[in-house]
Amino acid sequence: MTIRWRTFAIAAAGLGGGALALAFTNPGPPEFEDFASEQLVERAIGEVCGPDGLPAPLRLVIKNCPELIRGQRQMLGSLAGRSSQRQNFGLFSLYRTAIGGPSVLPFLSLPTYHALTLAGAGQFVILRTSSDANDSSPGNP
Repeated sequence: MTIRWRTFAIAAAGLGGGALALAFTNPGPPEFEDFASEQLVERAIGEVCGPDGLPAPLRLVIKNCPELIRGQRQMLGSLAGRSSQRQNFGLFSLYRTAIGGPSVLPFLSLPTYHALTLAGAGQFVILRTSSDANDSSPGNP
């Protein structure tokens, strides 16, 4: 075997091994739910616990709003899982999520949030976010 073919075989094996490693580290739906729950908890705390969030009578009753929302982390992750569509490309996945609105909390006028998330190599990266309230910012759901 010539040096050229040997170099090609080594490069092909390396690329194949790298692709195989990416495929095995492509996070699945359970990992996405964990990631999404963290993101949703932080967003919900900002929206619901902020000065314009809860109606005044509820603010009198709910003393520790952030802790109340953090206690719903698992439920929020499950909701994100049900509200997302996964496109699995083997080496990576794309998750398209639409969550919020009156179906979440009927007594509050929450906007619907949309997120596009890239999953690969055991990591998640939010590529794009938007909401019905026109609050769009890269990297924030």
